[in-house]
Amino acid sequence: MLDTTRTPRETGCPDDILDAVLIGGGIMSATLGALLSTLAPDWSIALFERLGEPAAESSHPWNNAGTGHSGLCEPNYMPDPTDGTKSARIADQFALSRRFWSALARRGDLAEPDTFLTPTPHVTVVFGERDIDYLRRRYATLRELPAFAGMEYSEDRAVIARWAPLLVRGRADGEAMAATWHRAGTDVDFGALTRSLLSTMTAAGNPVRLRREITGLTRGGDGLWTVRGRDLDSGRVFRVRTRFVFVGAGGYALRLLQRAGLPEVRGYGVFPLGAQFLRTDNPEVVAEHTVKVYSQAALGAPPMSVPHLDRREVDGAAALLFGPYATFSTRLLRHGRLTDLFTTLRPHNFVPMLAAGVRNLDLVRYLVSELLASRRRRFAQLQRFHPTADPTDWRLIQAGQRAQLVKPVGRFGGVLEFGTELVTGADGTVAGLLGASPGASIAPSIMRDLLDRCFPGRRDEWAPLLAELLPETGETTLDSKLTH
Repeated sequence: MLDTTRTPRETGCPDDILDAVLIGGGIMSATLGALLSTLAPDWSIALFERLGEPAAESSHPWNNAGTGHSGLCEPNYMPDPTDGTKSARIADQFALSRRFWSALARRGDLAEPDTFLTPTPHVTVVFGERDIDYLRRRYATLRELPAFAGMEYSEDRAVIARWAPLLVRGRADGEAMAATWHRAGTDVDFGALTRSLLSTMTAAGNPVRLRREITGLTRGGDGLWTVRGRDLDSGRVFRVRTRFVFVGAGGYALRLLQRAGLPEVRGYGVFPLGAQFLRTDNPEVVAEHTVKVYSQAALGAPPMSVPHLDRREVDGAAALLFGPYATFSTRLLRHGRLTDLFTTLRPHNFVPMLAAGVRNLDLVRYLVSELLASRRRRFAQLQRFHPTADPTDWRLIQAGQRAQLVKPVGRFGGVLEFGTELVTGADGTVAGLLGASPGASIAPSIMRDLLDRCFPGRRDEWAPLLAELLPETGETTLDSKLTH
């Protein structure tokens, strides 16, 4: 159970200094909290989350598709079918995540990985000769890389039907299609994983404070950070002092880093994108689809919008999701405020954001099209994957809100980036995470980078234990289940 009681440190006593403060109760802060609690058991660490429970935003299992991103099925990681560099890198990073979770489980610090990680084969499907040619070349490239050696390819409907029956049933006879399949894919309940990692933190005596909204960060002349916030239950304003701050607050991260005066985010902006999914819990439909199926994004659509039909396992129950359908709101979190986006606007980021908008007119048109789409049109997109889908089986659900990163380029330019970026202060006393997918899947890799950049003086001291927690090679619990 998470410890939510107050300690004297939260009163803001100026003589009581924490070693680290983590802002945000999602997978990123939880991963760093578990790492620091294990590497530095003598440190005083506290985590602050504005909602009444951890993992209630993007890490919540129904606010994301639960894909363990490993490059097996995601075409957006490989726009050039002859270049598998990014897919291979993400595969390596997700393999490190699995080894980290397994290492914590072996130490007794984490629930067994198979409580939040479910074997779920990953499939890529395409239709039409142009995309079939793309997938054929993508497969030829990936099969030469060790992480993808088990991948299979087929244009035979009977084979594809064995992998994913819903893709084939009811499809017109003359329609060409192709697919790849890999059995080592996974479905991840990032909510359960986050809570388990936070338990590792609290078991080490480091508290998780819920219903605490952080409002500002200020660095003093002594090099220490003052973290200011408000208890949302009592209305009490509090402050704590700390040697290190990590801002893992999702869409609110940029705003806090701006308030901290961090020069590394000068010119940065955010562009919020939300998503909805169609969901079915019909056991007959769910039983026939045991995979995650990705395809190509529509022309002009952002990379994060690649359509996919996913098997989900949450709290022991199975369901299917299809989407995403893009939405737009000026909120930067699902449980945020309509004024959120405007609080991030600064004179130095206005031009980069405007330039990024001009560069992404196709995205603007795509968003308008999505927002105006009727339910019938949305359902037709599902039927592209599942021709015999029954509208009465599916309902629309709201997913999480993502704050995509806008970065300045040159003097008057700006670019919209899809991905995750770790930002650290020059002296390593503050860090924050901006952006979105595939962040959750590769959180341990990101946090290893953070440790290198923010705590270089501890590298030698922590090296033996880090080699145990983040081994470069080794089998995990799930690996053995997939091979037997």
